[in-house]
Amino acid sequence: MTKYVSVGKILNFHGIKGEAKVGFTKNQEDFFCSLDKVFVKTDNVYKQLSIKSCRLHKNVALVCFEGINSINELMEYKGAFLYVEEETIRKNLEEDEFLIDELVSLEVFDQNGIKKGFVVGVSNNGASDLLSVKTNSKDIVLIPFVKAIVTDVSIKNKKIIINNIEGLIE
Repeated sequence: MTKYVSVGKILNFHGIKGEAKVGFTKNQEDFFCSLDKVFVKTDNVYKQLSIKSCRLHKNVALVCFEGINSINELMEYKGAFLYVEEETIRKNLEEDEFLIDELVSLEVFDQNGIKKGFVVGVSNNGASDLLSVKTNSKDIVLIPFVKAIVTDVSIKNKKIIINNIEGLIE
């Protein structure tokens, strides 16, 4: 069964000829504009939309879809999330890049092998991704997902090793 991953959202319209303003994941401009198709989910069915053109404007992508030539034709998709097949993303991942879904629920250990908690989410503060980790004491702490702190990620072993610098996680 094909798995889909959200890559953006139709925020609004641009002009009157069916061009969509699309918000997308931070720092993914090149990836998003390289896509030739995306999917929208309606009634639990993924419908393909072919991308005719994509250009960047400020912090959004302006996208024209094949067969959509007016605001009226685009109206049904306003607010819709856009998806790609998971395999499309996997082909574009670097060795040290991961899907968020892969990181959530991984256990977090310090450099001495002591379990510190598990990942409950991932966010981005502009400078780097942040792992939201629920600690053994049930607190949520944010850990910068940078090589100086996150020293190893093993999806296979379901764990992350961190360099637990003073004050990061007690």
